[in-house]
Amino acid sequence: MQDDRVWLVTGASRGIGLAIARRIVASGDRVALLARGDTVHALAQELGANCLACRADVSKAEEVTAAIASIISHWGRLDVVVNNAGTHRGGKLARLESDDWQSVLDTNLTGAMTVCKAASEHLGEGGAIVNIGAVVGFRGFPGDSAYAASKAGLAGLTRALSIELAKRGITVNLVIPGLVLTEMTGGLSEKALESMRAKIPMGRYGEPDEIAEVVEWVARSRYMTGAFVPADGGLMSSFGIAG
Repeated sequence: MQDDRVWLVTGASRGIGLAIARRIVASGDRVALLARGDTVHALAQELGANCLACRADVSKAEEVTAAIASIISHWGRLDVVVNNAGTHRGGKLARLESDDWQSVLDTNLTGAMTVCKAASEHLGEGGAIVNIGAVVGFRGFPGDSAYAASKAGLAGLTRALSIELAKRGITVNLVIPGLVLTEMTGGLSEKALESMRAKIPMGRYGEPDEIAEVVEWVARSRYMTGAFVPADGGLMSSFGIAG
C-alpha cells in the first residue's frame, strides 16, 4: 500500500466527520467527503486537491455505490472507510414515531452496512473500517431508544465484520465518542447538557478534533481489530462499562 492512503468519511460536512477529514488532509492523505447536503462541494474545494466531494445519502444504496465508484475512478483505490454519518430522533416509547425509528436505523445502522458492503470489495491488505459509535449504545438513556438501538447494532456489526474481514488483512474497529458539542447535540437544553457534563470524569465536553485524533490512530493500527475504543473523558468507566 502507498503511503498516502485514500479515505472515505461519511457524514463529513460538519462536526466530527469534518474534523476527521481536515486531519487526514493535513497528514498528507487523500479523503473523499460523503454527505447529503450540497455544502460538501464547497468544503472539498476549501480542503484542496487531496479532497473529493461525494454527495450521497448512506440510506440509499444506489447513491453509495455511485459515490464509491467515483472515488475509484478518481484515485484508483480505497484504503480506509469511516462510518460517521448519523441522525438522531428522540422520543420516549409512547411518543416515538415509527418513521423516526426507521429513519435512525436506516442511516446509522443499515447505512453503515451499505457503505461497508460497497467499499469492502475495494479494500485490500492493510485496509481499515472505523465505525463511530456512541456511549448510548452501551448505556441507555430515556427517550433515546432509536439512537441507542442503532449504535448498539453498529457495535455488533463491528465485531462480526472484524472476524469476517480479518483473513483479508482488513481491520474493523469502533470508536466511541463521549459528549461532543456538534450540530447533532444542538437540540439539547442547557440543563440536559450540564447534567450530562457533570457525569464526565474529566469534567468537560470533548472536541471534534480530539475524536478525529483517535479515529486516525485506530485506522492506522494494524494488529487491533474488533475493538471498542472510547474517547469519552471517562464517561463509560463512570457507568462501569468495559470498552
